[in-house]
Amino acid sequence: MNTIFKRFAAGLIVSASLTTSAMAAECIAPANPGGGWDFTCRTIGKIMYDIGAVDAPIQVTNMAGGGGGLAYSTVVNERNDDEDLIVAASSATATRLAQNAYGGMTADQVRFLGAIGADPGVIAVAADSPYKTLTDLLDAVKADPKSVTFAGGSAVGGFDHIKVLMALGRAGFNDIRAVKYIGLDGGGDAITQAIGGHVQAVTGDMSEVVGFLKSGDIRVLAAFTDERIPGFEDIPTAKEQGIDVVAVNWRGLYVPKGISDEAYQKWSDALAKVAASDEWHEAMVSHGLAPFTKVGPDFQNYVNGVIGEIAQLSRDIGVIK
Repeated sequence: MNTIFKRFAAGLIVSASLTTSAMAAECIAPANPGGGWDFTCRTIGKIMYDIGAVDAPIQVTNMAGGGGGLAYSTVVNERNDDEDLIVAASSATATRLAQNAYGGMTADQVRFLGAIGADPGVIAVAADSPYKTLTDLLDAVKADPKSVTFAGGSAVGGFDHIKVLMALGRAGFNDIRAVKYIGLDGGGDAITQAIGGHVQAVTGDMSEVVGFLKSGDIRVLAAFTDERIPGFEDIPTAKEQGIDVVAVNWRGLYVPKGISDEAYQKWSDALAKVAASDEWHEAMVSHGLAPFTKVGPDFQNYVNGVIGEIAQLSRDIGVIK
């Protein structure tokens, strides 16, 4: 009887262990604590549990390395069928995949789940700039590319640079190697250069320019969003000005490619519930994010399109072959 009881007890322990494991979901933030990816995992994961979209708290694992490449490689090679895993991603993830920065790994090796908020991309000029609209600025580049220098907080070929090239492409200007761009150590440095008259325009994110905008040092010509930014409704979108570009630093997630369609749908539904919640709305306002909700196949298609465009532009300017 003793032996039978021991075996029965052991079976219960194994069963409990498996059940607990199945319920304990994990979110990998591909960077150290702090910053956008960590915010995505911790905030979205907490809200998912708080609103009942998942049954148990989501564990956050920080996995810094290779600008997200270590986490991406780990998911693809070691956890391809882990249905309890989600991973934080952003526009930087798409840009690095497009530029082959993850050691030959490609976007189709995972499934992109969705994005539910974004730091809007913007184009700004000094307050006393002669350029009053985005069209004014792009027309000046088209007339004489040497007359306008853009500055941004990312390197040549980075997302700040790419945003400008996307806008010019939509405006019918394709000699992108002629576009003058200076990559600086951050958005603040780029804005200072514009205020000082050393460059004509700044390309960056809304969070970088808010302080300078409120102080009256700069004017934002356009937001690269579908709709005007809440709280900054006086800033027109690029789309309104005839430039069909949506370029935002989205905050979202991907999951392993090998999971079932049912598991993918489960995570999609959970993320959609977060997007619709008051808790997420409050988090966006407090962190300066704009609404940007694309979940499921709609988001996967968006990411594929962005990666394709960035890859082509990157080849055109010589960042990749």
